[in-house]
Amino acid sequence: LSLLLLRLRSHLLCPSVVEQCICNRIQADEMVLEWVAYSTTKNGLKLTMDALEQFEHEVLNKKSKSKQSFRKEETHNRTRDIHSLIRAEEEEENLLDSYSTPAKGSQKRALTTPEHPQSKRSAAILASPGLLLSPASFSPSATPSQKYGQRGGKGEVVVTFGAVQGTRWAGRKALGAGVRLELLEGSEDSLSSSYKYMFQRLRDVRNVLTEKIEELGEGLKTHFNIEEFSPVSLPAQDSITVLGQVCCDSNGKLNAQSVLLEAGPEQGGQQVPVDLSELKEYSLFPGQVVVMEGMNTTGRKLMASKLHEHSHTSSSHVIAEPTNVLVACGPYTPSDSLTFDPLLDLISVIVRDRPDVCLLLGPFVDSKHDQIEKAQVTETFEAIFSRCVESIVDGTKSVGCRLVFVPSQRDINHHFIYPQPPFTLPNLNKDQRVTLVPDPCTLLVDGVTFGLTSTDILFHMGAEEISCGTGSDRFSRILKHMLTQRSYYPLYPPVEEVNMDYEKYQSFGQMPLTPDVLIIPSELRYFVKDVIGCVCVNPGRLTKGQVGGTYGRLLIQRSAAPDDGKRVSPCLAAQVVKI
Repeated sequence: LSLLLLRLRSHLLCPSVVEQCICNRIQADEMVLEWVAYSTTKNGLKLTMDALEQFEHEVLNKKSKSKQSFRKEETHNRTRDIHSLIRAEEEEENLLDSYSTPAKGSQKRALTTPEHPQSKRSAAILASPGLLLSPASFSPSATPSQKYGQRGGKGEVVVTFGAVQGTRWAGRKALGAGVRLELLEGSEDSLSSSYKYMFQRLRDVRNVLTEKIEELGEGLKTHFNIEEFSPVSLPAQDSITVLGQVCCDSNGKLNAQSVLLEAGPEQGGQQVPVDLSELKEYSLFPGQVVVMEGMNTTGRKLMASKLHEHSHTSSSHVIAEPTNVLVACGPYTPSDSLTFDPLLDLISVIVRDRPDVCLLLGPFVDSKHDQIEKAQVTETFEAIFSRCVESIVDGTKSVGCRLVFVPSQRDINHHFIYPQPPFTLPNLNKDQRVTLVPDPCTLLVDGVTFGLTSTDILFHMGAEEISCGTGSDRFSRILKHMLTQRSYYPLYPPVEEVNMDYEKYQSFGQMPLTPDVLIIPSELRYFVKDVIGCVCVNPGRLTKGQVGGTYGRLLIQRSAAPDDGKRVSPCLAAQVVKI
């Protein structure tokens, strides 16, 4: 048999035999085995050119035809399954469309026909349905974003705050050296798990708003030494002081002519129009609780809410070394690709700078991403999210930093409700480095109070606020409203994309005190500002469309209270940096 194999292998050098291998798509070793089997059935047929032609006619041609018929049948079955799937999806879309109102533009998927060929991207998706996702590529079309790769200004500092000159942006030498991190309210009194929603009644919403008016009203009464508030509906000849909530007289945008003041039940519970013509300066938004002093419905004096009590930490919590905190907000992919290159670049920054704490805010799997909306992924959204988080945890293991994950309303794998419960990650429950918190929340980091929210309240309030004579710094006005209204989302009614549960909002959406640092990411321009003693940071988003965005970093240290009693900000320095 060995001599026969050697002889046949030598004959394979013959052009005719090589041609047989190529035409029948068969390897040399496979052809040897086929010839051994064939010659055995022919009583040890000798290897000649005539025998090879007979072998090709009786064995190889039949084998080739069998393969071709199998391929045709397999292709036919695959094409039939694809068309059946497309028809089923179209029927489902038509059924859903019959229960919904028309949206902007048609989102229906067109059938593939010779007149309307399939796009290259869709063809690539169907051609590789089993493509495994990797930390750098979470989509079947693993094409990196060209604009993100060609971005300029990498690592450029665009905003500075505090004494940044000579600042060493690095964490402590020891891994996670004694960083104290906990929720201000404690785990028992914080939103720690999912809850049932979409069951609230209008009466319950009204009760929450009424309690909000009464609670802030008591603070205003004490702060401005007001004896009592007058009913808004009773006519009066003298100047009166009234308490209420700002609202609009229609469903449109608030303006100076459409302002109404809605009083609580103790002040009559009615809505009255407000004349702002005699006010020299004002800044109002729907849902704001204010005190107005004037005659009839003419406002002459507008009083803001009482400021918070700032957080104070005892001297036993003083930290000897500053704490380095990195802050980043999603999305973590460019808009034209689902490759997580920006996230990998952020992990490289964490490994290089070695911060003590990383505050990572969603969205991690962005519901507004084009490929997510069209479901052009090969795994479930939960699986993609788990891979994303595991990449962060594994990639920063050598640093030993604490990781805080904050969900977003735009995370497609999570509950679409506000306040939003923390993520559920059973695989990471035992990892002491990982902390899962709700949106919003108040966090203590080495005794420094952080207010965290991933909801873009800056953008929402900026579209509704009206002002006159208050200067051009709109960001500071809105941030001051949040701090003085003691709420992470004081706007009422909320924008349509915020699904508010007011009973949970009353318990978990308020600011128990003015935080030392407020992290408030937004689509608006990044900044770091000191607003009434609170350092407010908008780190921007890690990606802006198809290009890279920004992240933030802070150096904090809680110091002992000075002898004169004045409050000293624990934020030593802060920067916003391009990824």
